[in-house]
Amino acid sequence: MSAYCLFDNLTVKDPEKLEMYKSQVLSIVEKYQGKYVVLGGETEVVEGAWKPTYLVMIEFPSLALAKEWYHSEDYKALKALRLSATDSSAVIIQGL
Repeated sequence: MSAYCLFDNLTVKDPEKLEMYKSQVLSIVEKYQGKYVVLGGETEVVEGAWKPTYLVMIEFPSLALAKEWYHSEDYKALKALRLSATDSSAVIIQGL
């Protein structure tokens, strides 16, 4: 059963750090069998008062792999870099 990590990047505080993050993260995502399915793009709110900014969604084959990636030692330093570069919200969602 697939799982998804959804990030809503609300503000970028340090573009240089964010670029460093982006240049390194793909190989770690792929190591945990993840693939990007949303990377920015136009959004249209059709219900409610949600104000998405820059959305990123990564698909993993399972909830266990999504959690393993997010909490891994492999991702730890990059996660800290991303968190220092942005204000963002994130959720891990179990798919169907």
